[in-house]
Formats: sequence, C-alpha cells, structure tokens
Amino acid sequence: MAFELDWGVDDKVITVTTDDFKKNSLKLFGYDYAHEKMKGLRDLFLNVKTLYAYKLNSAGVKASNDYATALCSGVRGNSIKIIIQKNVDDATAFDVSTYIDTLKVETQTVKTAADLKANDFVEFKTDATLAVTAAKPLTGGTNGSGITSANHQAFLNKVESYSFNAIGVVSEDAAINKLYSEFAKRIRDDYGVKCQSVTWHNAADYEGNVNVKNEAHDDGFNKASMCYWITGVIAGCEVNKSNTNKLYNGEFTPKVDFTQTELEGCIDEGEFVLHQVGSDVRVLLDINSLVTVSDEKGEVFQDNQTIRVIDTIANSIATLFNTKYLGSVPNDKSGQVSLWTDIVKIFSNLMTIRAIEDFDTADIVVDQGDSKKSVVVTSGCNVVNAMAKLYMTTTVA
Repeated sequence: MAFELDWGVDDKVITVTTDDFKKNSLKLFGYDYAHEKMKGLRDLFLNVKTLYAYKLNSAGVKASNDYATALCSGVRGNSIKIIIQKNVDDATAFDVSTYIDTLKVETQTVKTAADLKANDFVEFKTDATLAVTAAKPLTGGTNGSGITSANHQAFLNKVESYSFNAIGVVSEDAAINKLYSEFAKRIRDDYGVKCQSVTWHNAADYEGNVNVKNEAHDDGFNKASMCYWITGVIAGCEVNKSNTNKLYNGEFTPKVDFTQTELEGCIDEGEFVLHQVGSDVRVLLDINSLVTVSDEKGEVFQDNQTIRVIDTIANSIATLFNTKYLGSVPNDKSGQVSLWTDIVKIFSNLMTIRAIEDFDTADIVVDQGDSKKSVVVTSGCNVVNAMAKLYMTTTVA
C-alpha cells in the first residue's frame, strides 16, 4: 500500500513487519503506534504480517534549524526540537538532545558539532557552533504538492517486481481506484503474478479485484478508509479459510445500516460489504467484483476462497520451478516425472488442510512443451468453500 505521509523515506518501497510497526512506528512514519494518525495502519496490521509501504508525497521539504536537518521531508519534521545543555561532568562538553514533541529520542555528549552523528530523525550540521539553547524547533518542513495518479503510478512501477497477496488503495478518486484494479489485472493475466487489488466503489467485474462498499465516517479520514482493514483480511486470510462472517475488530466507524434488499444487491453487484449483526459488524460474503460469469469462469470464481486456492497453486508451482528446476533439471521424461511428483505434493498438502477435495494424481499432467526448453503443466482441482448458506426442513409430528 502507498500512503500520503507526514514523515518517511522518499521514493523507496520499505518493508514493515508487524513487530516493526509496533516498535518503530515513530521512526518509520513519524508517529507512535497509538497516535490517531496511525489508526488506518493499526487496522491493516490486525491481519497482515508484512507490508510493502510507499510514501506517495515525495516532493516535500525537510525541516531544519541552525543545528540539524530532518532526515525525511514532511510536516512532521516541524515537531522536532534540538536542546543543547552543558554537560554536568565536563564543562567543555555539551549534551545535545533530539525531541519529537515532548519525547526525547536521543542525547549525544560532544565537544563540537563535528562530533555529532546522525540519528533516526535528524542529520546534524557539523559546521555549526554549539551553544546552550532551549528547545529550538526545526521549521519549514512540508508534505509537498497534492497527490495525483502519477504518484500512484510511480508506486505501482516500483512494487511490480515484489511478491504480495494483495495491493490496496485508500482513495475516493474513481480513476485512481481503477488504476489499481487494472494493474492487478495486467500482472495477473499477462505475467502470472497472482494477487488481488482492494479498491473502493470500483465495479471492475474481475476476480482479481475486491470492490469495497462501506464508507467510513471518521473525522480526518476519507470515506475509503475501510480499505485498510479489508486489504489486511484479503492479504492475511489462510488458503483454507474464508472471510465470510468475519468480525470487524478495527477502529473506524463504517456505514452498515443496509436493508436486506440492499445487501442482496451488494452480492449481485460483486461488492465486499460489512453489515450489522446484532451488536457486531461482520463481513457479509468474501466475494470479489466478478459479476459476469461464463463457461470459462463460473460462479465459483466470484468467491475469494477459490481465488486464494488457485493463486496459491499458481504461485507455489512457479516458486518450485524457479528455485529447483529452472536452468538445472534436464527437460526429459525423468525431469518431467520429478516435476510431476513435486506438484503432486503441493496438491496433496492442499487436500490435507482441506483447501481442495477429491484430488486424484491423474489430475496432474506434465508434458514437453512446443520447444526443447519448455514444459507444460495441466492440472485440475475441486476447491472447498466454507459453509455460507443453511437450508433447513423441520418436520413436526
């Protein structure tokens, strides 16, 4: 996901684990884990293990003062202060402390500015003359100009070489939402990179896109903010699980006052929607935006659990081939049998965890391709879906 941030590294995709976010949120995003501005990321990390994050607004200005310059551009740099005091044990030395708001993040004891080392928040001006000073704020930090589709496209270009389960966007702009679903469609269909996009009010009619229905009603956040949590559950759901009826345990206030007729309409329109169930808010159905079914793509493709299974198969076989067979194993009958055996193991494991059923090894065929270097794999599977409907007949004697 890419974000408009008040702090962060410019023009670079960074890897953030759940532990990184909890422990290093201040360093990475400029605010501590519990800060209101981190609410969206807290929702996201309820269900994901790893985030590839990108700062959209990379044309900002770094805040500075006479002694230091912020490491990152953005308005959050204006909250940094430098305090210089005489060292109590050495009258020729200074204690140079870096603060964010009222939090002291570091102190260095030096005799000259040339001895100061950059920390996680500022780079010191080594030619400065140190003198005792009260809190001297850094100023002039800006977030840069408004976010456009070009900023999002720059992120998509950078992240295309990564491997991920879901790519989400939090935007009310229809064109930007479409940009993400078209990106997912291109890399899925043209390059075999299996992932799903999570977009807001975007009827893409495609199994690789999840169309989020709910609006968030939270001051300071846009209406598409439910995409944080939903991107998380799409990315983090196990291959043999479903998000149907999953409890929303995040911090936003989504619009959920739908009638039964409206909810039925959401299903027909391929919308991923949360609804009110008693005092809880839950996912209605774990579906994607595919609404036009055909002989090639039947109703089963509308279910995200199906997509997770077939994506896992595609990604697992691709990883197996790239790490064990590519450029290493001869493309003869013996090599093809070896590949067949390893692929059978992938399907057998999926049946063991009840992601597929009725698997027969005859469903897997590995043949010579149309060149000496190519190999063709043909496979079939019967995907298991979680229970979603109950039909009951009661006979009264």
